[in-house]
Amino acid sequence: MFTAGAESLLRQAREIRDEELGRLCSRVCALLGREDWGSDALDALRRLFLIVSATKHSRRLEQPCVELLQAALCSPTCPEQLQLLCAAVLREVSPSRSLSLTCDRVQNTQQLGLVASVLLAQGDRRQVGSVGQCALRVLESRQPEGPGLRHLLPVVSKVTNLAPDALHEEQTNTLNRRLGDWLRHASVQQGIAHSSGGFFSTPRARQPGPVTEVDGAVATDFFTVLSTGQHFTEDQWLNVQAFSMLRAWLLHGGPGGSSTPDADDRSELEGSTLSVLSAASTASHLLPPQERLREKAFEYCQRLIEQSNRRALRKADSELQKACLVEAVLVLDVLCRQDPSFLYRTLSCLRALHARLCGDPTCVRALLPVAQFFLHHGEAAAVDAEAVYQHLCTRIPAEHFHSPLLALEFVQFCRASLPLFGRHLGVLRSSFPNLFKFLAWSSPPLTAEFVALLPSLVDAGTAVEMLDLLLDLPCLTAALDLQLRSSQAASEKPLWDVSVRAAGCLEAFRDPQYQALFQHLLRAKASGTTERVLSSQFLALCTRRPSLVVEQAKELLEFMGSLGGPHGGGHMLTSVVWAIGEYLSVSWDRRCTVEQINKFFEALEALLFEVTQLRPSAALPACPPQVITVLMTTLTKLASRSQDLIPRVSLFLSKMRTLAQSPAAGSAHGEEDARAVLTRATELLNLLKMPSVAQFVLTPSAEVSEPRYHRDTNTALPLALSTVSRLVERDAGLLPR
Repeated sequence: MFTAGAESLLRQAREIRDEELGRLCSRVCALLGREDWGSDALDALRRLFLIVSATKHSRRLEQPCVELLQAALCSPTCPEQLQLLCAAVLREVSPSRSLSLTCDRVQNTQQLGLVASVLLAQGDRRQVGSVGQCALRVLESRQPEGPGLRHLLPVVSKVTNLAPDALHEEQTNTLNRRLGDWLRHASVQQGIAHSSGGFFSTPRARQPGPVTEVDGAVATDFFTVLSTGQHFTEDQWLNVQAFSMLRAWLLHGGPGGSSTPDADDRSELEGSTLSVLSAASTASHLLPPQERLREKAFEYCQRLIEQSNRRALRKADSELQKACLVEAVLVLDVLCRQDPSFLYRTLSCLRALHARLCGDPTCVRALLPVAQFFLHHGEAAAVDAEAVYQHLCTRIPAEHFHSPLLALEFVQFCRASLPLFGRHLGVLRSSFPNLFKFLAWSSPPLTAEFVALLPSLVDAGTAVEMLDLLLDLPCLTAALDLQLRSSQAASEKPLWDVSVRAAGCLEAFRDPQYQALFQHLLRAKASGTTERVLSSQFLALCTRRPSLVVEQAKELLEFMGSLGGPHGGGHMLTSVVWAIGEYLSVSWDRRCTVEQINKFFEALEALLFEVTQLRPSAALPACPPQVITVLMTTLTKLASRSQDLIPRVSLFLSKMRTLAQSPAAGSAHGEEDARAVLTRATELLNLLKMPSVAQFVLTPSAEVSEPRYHRDTNTALPLALSTVSRLVERDAGLLPR
């Protein structure tokens, strides 16, 4: 996030037109042309850099300006600060045809680093190789502790990223040796401060002390990026830079050759105890340069993990600990993939680290590379990888959804790790409601990442729930905001904070009446209960306002038409069908018409017809008996209100009786379920034989619905049902034995 002042400067820089840019370039040319290296040139170059870097499209500079910038960059008398700005401007306008730089005759390593950065920004592959060779010639010609080498390491790192094959084998071995030495053998004494001279400047006062740990203790082991001091030596700076480029070098620079075991050899090594013992007993100084660098890198990462457990005295050091811990685990992952003998030496350390990180919410970002490590090596390491992923997908999004950086890293981790999840992909898929918390809180920067991730999260069981959650994203954002604000005491906030005035929302969040709704929105896993929550609320709505069925008749018909069969609706279908049978009646709404009843009857008849035609299979399981009985009952209710429909529903009920008595029904549904369908079909057929009684039973008046009709044995509805049954029992023996 930029400050308001920085935002204003960037906006002004973007709005500058080419004419004004041309005038600024003329001023820069005049200052550089007469070698005026003062503050005016510094201010002009700063403004020029701001303008060319503030816009997405490349700004073009006139050729005289580019030539003078190159001349100042290569001038031995130009101050360092001006050279940095000249290189920065030239990188921003790259690629440029006006560029005539070359690094062949540059001797100063700092100047060489700046010139090389401009040439690499050109994107010319031939220049990449030339720059790499030039930097390595200087690197090979100096002693390992020589001054100025740290300006060349970023160049070499960039070269190996752009063109991994640009270095010869001997050059690769040389750099492997140098990197190993810088990582493991940097000085443990602080650097000497540059004295300004004077009477009181004595050699005794300038004697350096030992480097310290982040907790203030004197370091007793080798120097790392987490070692602290007032001043640093040249080899200590090289140590820091070597670690910063280590992972990229391991991946692209050195160990991509034939010495890396292939998949078959790796699987044998991972299961071999002998390889572990031989690797542990081999002296590192006898190893080839590449393997020696890996050994030094392993020791360095182990040391960083130990240092990350110390309590830092300064906040900046604490943040550095977390960043170094992430990088150390990533490097260990690369080492174990390239040489499985490191795996068994790493496992105990990473298991302990994972246990520590799970209890430390401040280090949550470091859990991602640990999880990635177990994704790569879980089976060989005999780690309960599913428990790791469950913790990762359950707690992190729920507790840290408000961290934009973590959100981006988490979603990118999920995308990058999709091929590795394997049989554990179900854990990720079932946790999509938690992942959507990141999207709800940080939608714009995460939209593209989620669009790429969503296809891997969708399956037949989660598609509907995921669609509902996408539609609920604004509600989820509001619920997350309330959850976050409810965890903060109002006394900690200033009076002008909006959340203090919005107390009503927080009261609603804490109100038990709405707890179920908020818990559903904030759920951590796919529950499959969206088809269930909505159905229960739909029934509650219809109970409070029965006219809703008539008012929303068109939408309800569209819902049933979109199901694709009785298997597709689940709890929601059952609730809708029941509400239609209960409330689609003139007794509940005078606007109800015979035409509406007939339309609903035909839609429900089509669903029941599918039940009679379909045969269950592995791909299409049997229709639940609850759906069948509710369909039959609702069709009978509608027929009792429009008696022209009675013959049609009677025919269907007869078919259902026959179907329920067949052996196939017993094997598909179970004998108990088949008996329930048979009993319901028989009872409904009996009712339809006496239409007036059917209307009384299936569409009772408001008085009949009073509780006394269910308590009074002389007027209860069960009495009416048993009476009808006795009346028709002697006709055709319709009741099941």
